[in-house]
Amino acid sequence: MSDVELQALLRQVLWAGFGLGTLFGVIAQRTHFCTMGAVADVVNIGDWTRMRMWVLAMGTAMLGFNAMVSAGWIKASATVYAVPGWLWMSDLVGGLMFGFGMVLASGCGSKTLVRIGAGNLKSVAVFCVLGLSAFATIKGITAVLRVNTVDTLVITLPAGQDLPSLASASFGGTAAGHALWLGVAIGGALLVWALMRREGRSADVLLGGLGIGALVVAGWWVSGRMGHLAEHPQTLEEVFLATNSQRMESFSFVAPYAYLIDYLMFFSDKSKTLSLGVAITIGVIVGSGVAALLAGTFRWEGFRGVEDTANHLVGAVLMGVGGVTAVGCTIGQGLSGMSTLSLGSFLAVASIIGGAVLALRWQVWRLERSA
Repeated sequence: MSDVELQALLRQVLWAGFGLGTLFGVIAQRTHFCTMGAVADVVNIGDWTRMRMWVLAMGTAMLGFNAMVSAGWIKASATVYAVPGWLWMSDLVGGLMFGFGMVLASGCGSKTLVRIGAGNLKSVAVFCVLGLSAFATIKGITAVLRVNTVDTLVITLPAGQDLPSLASASFGGTAAGHALWLGVAIGGALLVWALMRREGRSADVLLGGLGIGALVVAGWWVSGRMGHLAEHPQTLEEVFLATNSQRMESFSFVAPYAYLIDYLMFFSDKSKTLSLGVAITIGVIVGSGVAALLAGTFRWEGFRGVEDTANHLVGAVLMGVGGVTAVGCTIGQGLSGMSTLSLGSFLAVASIIGGAVLALRWQVWRLERSA
């Protein structure tokens, strides 16, 4: 492959990521797809509609990812979620922080982008603070704290921490073979649960669940197939083009915030280049903005007061630090990570939900106390 062909392929990967992100923004704006909102609906009013949408997306992503693994197209071991070293305390603590923070900030990373596209200035502030906090936890002061505390507690597994690899190491056979039946069993069960009630079969739930889940699968294909080179023409090493982690990536909305801010701040530095995650992030804002304008729902919105400002900024910090510590958010771990059937993703998602429930209960307690 020549340098010209390599650059052309790189552009294709980035444009594909932007396109997928744009579709994500359109669907999320149209269907009100939001994990924090789903948890809040269940806790506050007992409505499981949006939770079924999120679970439907999760099951769809699982089925699609593991179908590609069983076909030999991609490998879970090529992702950040399925490495043998399981940082269980990082998943636990980071997930709790992220879950609590997303309630204070009125939404997770993906919802923040969707709201920016619809004119929410509060979400612009959340974006900036979350991105800076995430960058500090990747390379800065909180990164040192993370590495020297929770990241020291690691369980080294005999194979990758994804269930197909663990099944292969324990019972024989190939990870690809186990991925097929595990993906169908777990992903299929999630789909059945999501669709078993009437509210899980509404048009918005089907569009949000199946659409977002399919986009996560498409993201894996773009990174793991289109952007995969078994041998880079310059380094002669395996590479996944346009990824910050140097591994196969799909949708995630914490670290890409940091890399987008870094790219914008040091744009004249030629070593700073766009990545798949950044292209997806920009696409979500654009897609949401287009959908909001077409639907006539674009509205400028600002903070209500000091307390509202403080809640959003504190929530953004918790999401930035927690999301990097847990290696993902409600989309990064909740959909992309869960699709790999990773132990870390199961724990991180449970912790995120737990943190969100705690924050919602705390808000109710504060309201009752003030009353």
